[in-house]
Formats: sequence, C-alpha cells, structure tokens
Amino acid sequence: MRYLFEECALDTDRRELRRGTHLVAIEPQVFDLLVHLIQHRDRVVSKDDLLASVWHGRAISESALFNRINAARSAIGDTGERQRLIKTLPRRGLRFVGAVREEKCSLAEAGPHRPSLGIADKPSIAVLPFVNLSGDPEQDYFIDGVVEDITTALSRNRAFFVIARNSSFTYKGKPIDTKQVARELGVRYILEGSVRKSGNRVRVTGQFIEAESGRHLWADRFDGELVDIFDLQDQLVTSVVGAIAPQLEKAEIDRAKLDMTGDLAAYDFYLRGLASWNRWTGRKMPKRCSCSTRQ
Repeated sequence: MRYLFEECALDTDRRELRRGTHLVAIEPQVFDLLVHLIQHRDRVVSKDDLLASVWHGRAISESALFNRINAARSAIGDTGERQRLIKTLPRRGLRFVGAVREEKCSLAEAGPHRPSLGIADKPSIAVLPFVNLSGDPEQDYFIDGVVEDITTALSRNRAFFVIARNSSFTYKGKPIDTKQVARELGVRYILEGSVRKSGNRVRVTGQFIEAESGRHLWADRFDGELVDIFDLQDQLVTSVVGAIAPQLEKAEIDRAKLDMTGDLAAYDFYLRGLASWNRWTGRKMPKRCSCSTRQ
C-alpha cells in the first residue's frame, strides 16, 4: 500500500518514504510509527497503543518516545511547533491530521530486479541485514535498527558509496553469496554480521568482506548490556563504523597500489599534469601519489 500526503509518499511494501523525488532515510521504528498513525488517522492513538503496535508492549522512556515522534515529524516535513500533519492532544495521544490518498501497489511497478550493476567509482559497500541468532523474532526490530544506523553513519562519509537500506534488505532471511550480492548491487565490499541476546547481554559480530575475492578484511565482536536499548544501539553503531571506515580506506589504498602503472612515460605525463593542476589551483604537491592503468 502507498499513502500519499502533501509531497510525501509512504510505501509499506518497499518500506520507503519519499519527499518529492528524494528518498528519506528513516529508522524502522519511526517508519512503523508513521504507518500506524496514518492507518489509524480516524482516531487519536494513545501512547499505550503505540507501545503495543510499534514496540510490541516493551516499556520505553518518555524521552525515547518523544525522540521517535520528533523524528517522524521531521521525516515528513512537520515540526512539534507547527503540528501540521501529526497533532499532539495533551493527555490523550497523537493523531495524523493530514489529508491522505491511498494507492495499491502493483507488482509490475517494482520492475524486474536488475541482475547486475556497475561498480561505483567510489569505494562501494553494502551493509546486509544481520542474522538474528537469539531465536526470538521479536528482536528483529533492534537488529534492523542497528543495521540501518550503520548504513546511515557510513553514508555520511562522502568518500564512500553506500547502498541504500531498502536494496540491501531484499536479502534478509536469504542465503548470502557475497559474489552474487556484489554483482547485483554493484559493490566491492560487504558488511555482514549477527546478533545474539542472552538475558540482558547482547553480542554483535561483524565481518567486512572484499566481495570479489571473498577475503575477510576485518572481523570483530562487540558486547553490551541491554540497560538502555538506544544507548546500546548508538554504542554498537559507533564501534562498528569506527572499525570499518579505516579498513575500507586501507583496502582502497592497497587496491590502488595494485593498479599502479608500469609505463614510466605514462607516469611522467601524470606527474606533469598533476604539477600543472596544482599550479592552477594553488595547492601544494602531495607527498605520495599513484597512477591507474585505466584509460
């Protein structure tokens, strides 16, 4: 189902939110919160109703709920001051007050899945859905949130090309062949992992893989206490991204070294061109450089 309001389109089949022509990055819980409010826009939705439907009855702090509501408003271009689309009714709950048009999505709209995409010029990476090893399907929301936050954090680095969450999540629950995934998504690197929960302890294991060779460039695990779930999620994301980013840069440097030309004349022309460029821009010559054989 697709819900259209103002300049936004909320697609529940693809789990996508678009504003105009732009795809909006949105956390799974915030997406579910929006869907629930829109689907029940004929009435006021209470806090207990949200906890039951979005958080499956789990207790969360008022500040955490407030942050998720603010994130939902921000995603659709609303604010807590204006409340043009999501209105707060004190001591009662929330209601979606925007005009909504519903459209059913046909299978043909999605189009065929492209068998192969070209590798991006930038270092490209796909963060695949992590495997839930806890045996509790209700933990999926936490695991998917961690993966989405890792994807968002990596995409903030303009030196990387990161595949959108909606494309990567088409592989959720399926056997993964890294070479096939790399061809289909057009990436050089894959980040995959798993999450295991035991009592109040959570262990996240990640592997960073060079897709073409299947070589593991990095693997590690992170443990935490499930005291404040959002704090733990932020800690895990920071740890994983902090470890992955340098490894991705190192892998690209190693890859560039392998691509250096053996033609001294070509390298001489490269240095002349670089010197002219730096004189034109007024920049200093770098201490090190490499030259690719690609024409």
